[in-house]
Amino acid sequence: MQHAERAVVDLPLPLRNFAATRRILLVVLAASVLFPLACLVGYGYLDYQRRIADSGDIIDRLARVSEEQAVKVLDLNQQISARILELLRDDDAAAIHARESTLHDRLRAIGGDFPQVAGIAVFGPDGALLVNSRTYPAPPLSIGTRDDFVTAKAIRPEAYFSLPMYGRVSQTDVFNTTQGRSAPDGRFLGVVSIALRGAYFSNFYRDLTGGDPSLALGLYRQDGQLLVRYPGWPLGTEPSAHTPFTDALRDKELFGHVRMTSSVDGAERLLAFRRVGDYPLYVMSAFATDAILWQWWHHFLLIAAITVVPCVAIWLLVFFSLRQLETERLAWERWQGEVAMRLSAEASTRQLQRMGALGNLVANVAHDFNNLLMVVSANMQMAHRKGFNNLQTEVTAVERATAGAEALTRRLLSVARKQPLKQEPIDLTKWLPGAGPLIDAAVGDKVQITVTVVEDSWRVLADPTELEFALMNLAVNARDAMPRGGRFVIRCQNTRLVSSDTMLPDGEYVLISCSDDGEGMSEAVAHRAFEPLFTTKLQGSGTGLGLAQVLAMCEQSGGTAKIDSVLGSGTTVRLYLPHYREARAPASVVDAAVMDERSASQGVVLLVEDNEDVAAGISAVLETFGCAVRHEATADDALDVLSAGETFELVLSDVQMPGKLSGVDLAERVRDTWPAQRIVLMTGYAEELERAKHIGVAILAKPFNIDELHALVTCE
Repeated sequence: MQHAERAVVDLPLPLRNFAATRRILLVVLAASVLFPLACLVGYGYLDYQRRIADSGDIIDRLARVSEEQAVKVLDLNQQISARILELLRDDDAAAIHARESTLHDRLRAIGGDFPQVAGIAVFGPDGALLVNSRTYPAPPLSIGTRDDFVTAKAIRPEAYFSLPMYGRVSQTDVFNTTQGRSAPDGRFLGVVSIALRGAYFSNFYRDLTGGDPSLALGLYRQDGQLLVRYPGWPLGTEPSAHTPFTDALRDKELFGHVRMTSSVDGAERLLAFRRVGDYPLYVMSAFATDAILWQWWHHFLLIAAITVVPCVAIWLLVFFSLRQLETERLAWERWQGEVAMRLSAEASTRQLQRMGALGNLVANVAHDFNNLLMVVSANMQMAHRKGFNNLQTEVTAVERATAGAEALTRRLLSVARKQPLKQEPIDLTKWLPGAGPLIDAAVGDKVQITVTVVEDSWRVLADPTELEFALMNLAVNARDAMPRGGRFVIRCQNTRLVSSDTMLPDGEYVLISCSDDGEGMSEAVAHRAFEPLFTTKLQGSGTGLGLAQVLAMCEQSGGTAKIDSVLGSGTTVRLYLPHYREARAPASVVDAAVMDERSASQGVVLLVEDNEDVAAGISAVLETFGCAVRHEATADDALDVLSAGETFELVLSDVQMPGKLSGVDLAERVRDTWPAQRIVLMTGYAEELERAKHIGVAILAKPFNIDELHALVTCE
């Protein structure tokens, strides 16, 4: 499965995020619904408000025109009254009656040419009709108790406007303007009454509104009493005397607007009113809000219908796209399955090729081990021939061969990420300059080495040997990339990663950059540079483990490695290691709690090791420390010994052994059952370290030296 995934990386498939595309289409669909809807709502609201404002302008204009018409009529009416008063002079009822014929002709001449004047009458001080413009002689008629007569007498010489009535003389609906007459001595002489036709005003209002039933015009007294209205109220209806409109009239406001519901027909209207000059009369114009709403609604429906047409087209297109997207997704999945089968076949082929490369690696490693074993065998034979006397040269050769075998094994385990790291805090400001001479020796005389470290570089937690080995690998690769010589620069600095492309968590890291100005790599080669066994060197010149070890070391330390290379311009490898904050003793060497619990008394060490030769070597070393050693081949046997009640200075156990229990299982049993019993584990695999650390057990990483073992026992 891993090889199949690698094949996918080598031949990347085009990315298609159907879920994201579907979400985008759904967002477009929602926007095509919500945005036009919001626009329609906003337009409808603004259009309705505009229509209300326009209606207010209309009734304002109608009120102004009606006011001008009423002022002209009433000014003319006032002039007629003045001429009649001048004609009558200070005559009393008897004098007027004596001139009735003449006065009838004059009144008829004065008011007969004006369509608004229904008739002119003169009444005596007792309210009896003296003369009028309609009939001669005047019929017997008295208005002595009528409201307009009584009020005009009281407010003379001011004119009084009566309520609408049916004129018995004029035979039509009228309202009267009545003005009282007074003698020079203040004696009341009677009144002059001019009857104005209500139909004259109604016809004018009808022509002004064009017969629109939604509009209304009217003439009102200041006390709110209606004189004329078009269209008229139905017979028998009586408007309310207390409305916002009538209240405004009583407050003598000159003009204004009111929105109110009628007490007669229950319809809501916008009203505009204006006072008629200096007269105690008002004109009113009104617009029914139902008509405004009806006009607005029909217009809004038309706009909505026009808007919906393109929206429906967009919705159909989105639904079609969603359907096509689903069809494409199914086809895509089928195609991916076919591609996966092809990639799997290619991966199998690559696996065979890598197995061939692994075979070559095994052959090379076997060859190197044969050479090392040859050194050991030859020198041991020489030791036998010398009778184990004067063996300094042979022992030195065996030590060198052993060191070479250890380095080769460490290299293989590091690439496989099974090498247990002996991590410790490293101060790079001191450590890197110290490693410079070794790196300088590795690259030779043709390559110039430069090591730059900032003064305040943070400490890191890493295995110094592995870090040195990684820098040596990078230096050797740089040397091979610069056959004619060049520069190899190592720079160390602090850095803070935030949303970087390294896949590392955001935080503080130490960056070690190793740059050369060699031949560089192509993009395809740089992409595979960290793969184990991948090499561009000639057969027999490289194993393809160098950069793999570099990446493994960084990742085991909590960081990573990145490579940047330009063909013909050089290569830069960046090592990222986390900033080390807390000074902790590495658990792979000695557990602090175990050191505190060590007893100063001598004792017996229980050695648990399945390899007899390894057990013999460790026993010999322990005996040189003055310890008695009891050896058990399996953890099961060691647990039986401990269960029998025996105690030991130290239990030293391997991890991987035959039987039911491993060394870690044994350590857990000892920790749970005999907490005071000290136990130390030995292992050559990094994967065993984490579990052992969790139970608080000290660990010796194989191969360990005699000093590390000596630090754990006090048997001398």
